[in-house]
Amino acid sequence: MSSLIASASTGRARRIRRGRLVACSLLLVTAMLGATGAHARADDAARPGDSGATITAVRQIDARTHDLTVSSPAMHQLIPVRVILPKNWATHRQATFPVLYMLHGGDDDYTSWTRETDIEALAENSDVLVVMPDGGRTGYYTDWKVGTPRWETFHTRELVRLMEKSYRASSSRAIMGLSMGGFGALNYAAHHRGMFRYVASMSSYVDLNDGAARLALALGADREGTDLRKVWGDPDADARIWQAHNPAAMPAAFRGTTVHLSAGDGTPGPLDTAHTLDVVFVGALAEAALPRSMKKFAAALRSSGVETTTHFYRPGTHSWPYWNRELHTLWPAVQRALK
Repeated sequence: MSSLIASASTGRARRIRRGRLVACSLLLVTAMLGATGAHARADDAARPGDSGATITAVRQIDARTHDLTVSSPAMHQLIPVRVILPKNWATHRQATFPVLYMLHGGDDDYTSWTRETDIEALAENSDVLVVMPDGGRTGYYTDWKVGTPRWETFHTRELVRLMEKSYRASSSRAIMGLSMGGFGALNYAAHHRGMFRYVASMSSYVDLNDGAARLALALGADREGTDLRKVWGDPDADARIWQAHNPAAMPAAFRGTTVHLSAGDGTPGPLDTAHTLDVVFVGALAEAALPRSMKKFAAALRSSGVETTTHFYRPGTHSWPYWNRELHTLWPAVQRALK
């Protein structure tokens, strides 16, 4: 589900998006789904060295927020990345800093977290490097089976090393995402054990064996003109690949990482009052399908010895006001995990 569908912001561009959403609301429930590429060891990405990715341009948004243009060998193209520098980054020139990676949802881009939340204000007094990379509108946070794009390689190898080399990022890392990005964050943490101390997934599908998730993936991919066989292969013939990108199928892979899961129940509430009825409807429909599978996944994680926290709230739709509120709730836990 697009992370734009319930933005509280106004403006002509967003109204145009909303108009599109009304026409295919049942399909748009599904753009939230994402995944990642092949398994890799965490120390592969963390090992010092040059991944080949380079920063070709830096645009300063404000004193501590910069937009980077990164040339990625894995992607064979330029990828935008927004960073918020740690409070003491400029004055403590020999220090390294913990890093929080924030992944956006489907049908969105790397600007969404600063556009829709007050992450910059939250990070104002923090010595955490905040990294918000682009992941493609329907990139699925994965290395596609057909060879390109290779989003997981870019994010977990090239970008991690580039942040260590150019922005003094340390090996203390957390990752969070919403919607498609939340699904991607879980897969990155599972595929690269030990890379992230903390992973948070807001309003995302977590079980690809769930019938509703399979249907949602198929409908969403069809709407975007994406052939999922290029992403993970045929669901039957390549079931092994699909399960390798299914968080619910690998709860033990999260051992050593604290996992946080959150979602609303789909009931509209006071935070939806700024939205039009069509946006509320789509957001309610998208969110209502999530808590059941997330609660089941949380139980499996705990049974596997994974430190797990949850926040299932009522009311709550698939919309930015709830995710911004959840970000505030999570922020102290992220800071503690990165110390």
